[in-house]
Amino acid sequence: MDLRKVLNQLEHYQSEKPNRVFTMYLNTDLADQDQQGGEWKIHLKNGLNNFENYLQEDGDSDEKRNFWAVKEKVEKFMEEHQKDLKKSVIIFATGEGDIWFADTFQMPVQTEFYWEDAPVLDQLKSLNEQFPKTGIVLTQKDHIKLIDAELGSIKDTMLYELDLNTEDWKQHVGPHHADSNLGSGGAKSAKKDEIADRFEENRSRWYKSIAPKIDQLAKQNDWDEIHLIGSSDEVDELEKNMNKPIENKVNKNLLDHEETKILEEVM
Repeated sequence: MDLRKVLNQLEHYQSEKPNRVFTMYLNTDLADQDQQGGEWKIHLKNGLNNFENYLQEDGDSDEKRNFWAVKEKVEKFMEEHQKDLKKSVIIFATGEGDIWFADTFQMPVQTEFYWEDAPVLDQLKSLNEQFPKTGIVLTQKDHIKLIDAELGSIKDTMLYELDLNTEDWKQHVGPHHADSNLGSGGAKSAKKDEIADRFEENRSRWYKSIAPKIDQLAKQNDWDEIHLIGSSDEVDELEKNMNKPIENKVNKNLLDHEETKILEEVM
């Protein structure tokens, strides 16, 4: 999802009766004391019923048909996603189907429903400002992990590993195994010390060679912020060789931690 494109489309959308726009911000955060019993289902039902009752009294049959079409799609989406809900759901929809945006998010919202001539974007814009497109770069000697995140959710993860034979950084495919350059057996400890010494001797040159790739990915993914996580020597070296500005540096070794925990550390 490219939120900028979504916002641009919605900002320029204007309609009128009978084809109005449905906007829904629904709090589904189970950590919220008011949501632990699944109260979002009640809020959803009440929100939809309030519009339906209003339209019944208004008597505009075309507008009622459009709302019923929206209601059916909204209920179907919630049914399909109720087992994997996050902290919120945001939906924009029209009965004619020219607008349909529905997604779950890791950030809480205030529950609100609208049936207007244009989408109500205040909360979505606020979330976009609070949680911009973010790149997280984690260093651990000859391994570098990049996390692409937006609106508090992980979009993609890439792992680069330095081939000590060719001294080229290669994108790693498949599960990451720590100390993959060490081999096995009784010589493992000595090999680890040898690699550590070699890394310290060549760190500046090796990190200088990967920095342009990270800059390229930052531009490609439109990162508004870049966070570096790793030992102070490593993140300082990487920052020195990058052209993109760095928002924040965290001196912790988190490369092998779960991505969602890493995101929480940054956010």
